[in-house]
Amino acid sequence: MSKGRILVVEDDPDISQMLRIYFDSQGYEVLAVARGNDALDVCRKKQPNVVVLDIMLPDMDGYDVCRELRGNLRTSHIPIIFLTQKDERSDKIAGLELGADDYITKPFDIEELKLRIQGAIRRAEATSLTDPTTALPSAKLIEEQLKVLIGRDGWAMLYIVINHIDAFTEAQDIVAQDDFLRFVAMILNETVEAHGTPNDFIGHTSGNDFMIITVSPALAAIREEFSARFDQGVFTFYDFVTRERGYVIYTDRQGTQQESPLMNLSMGVLTDADGPFPDIRMLAAEARRRATHTNSGYN
Repeated sequence: MSKGRILVVEDDPDISQMLRIYFDSQGYEVLAVARGNDALDVCRKKQPNVVVLDIMLPDMDGYDVCRELRGNLRTSHIPIIFLTQKDERSDKIAGLELGADDYITKPFDIEELKLRIQGAIRRAEATSLTDPTTALPSAKLIEEQLKVLIGRDGWAMLYIVINHIDAFTEAQDIVAQDDFLRFVAMILNETVEAHGTPNDFIGHTSGNDFMIITVSPALAAIREEFSARFDQGVFTFYDFVTRERGYVIYTDRQGTQQESPLMNLSMGVLTDADGPFPDIRMLAAEARRRATHTNSGYN
């Protein structure tokens, strides 16, 4: 099981390769890019658990990358660790003022960098900022976004429930479940990137529940593409026999053999026209109710 996804933004190929090899050996998934614009693109689509960011880059400096990440709702929560040759106090203060979480200078001790990365990921999870499996915003960040949502016009929420994931996990294991949830997070990010706006929000509300907050005109295209990609990809997580059979056979905790349908989606839509909502609990509850109280999977 991966310990998390690290994005290394470093234009020195020797350092980049060294970090990739080392952290891969430590059980992390490592992505590496050499340009700031590529880093912004990867963060929106892949949602790393932490970004290790060099300040001196060929197209834009790390400060600008940090500023862009913090200014985008989909990436504002991602921990950032600056990695640079600069050792001036003013440079450190500038990075921290922009919202960086930590700062380490070259030459660096890779064991120290590992501990700083572990600490950044642990703090984000402990404060309910991100889900440890998908790296998507979770409880606290979702609550903050819902508070903002109530006061705006023109918003739309797509609430997504993945049905029968417990049976899938019982038939396989928690590693397979985590791989599947990361797949869901990936297609959510890529779909919103393709059809939504830079300030759309994606949240992982619980084990099998997700939400997208967007603007009303983008909602239909996001829902249609996400559903199509989910339906196409979900079958790759089952073996050939299960796909042909059309249902899962597993043994429950009481030792009884059970049957369950393959995983599918229920989705509900909520917009500002459905309000007003007196508080965020009622808004979230109504969104989930619409997702789960429908036979077609859509409402």
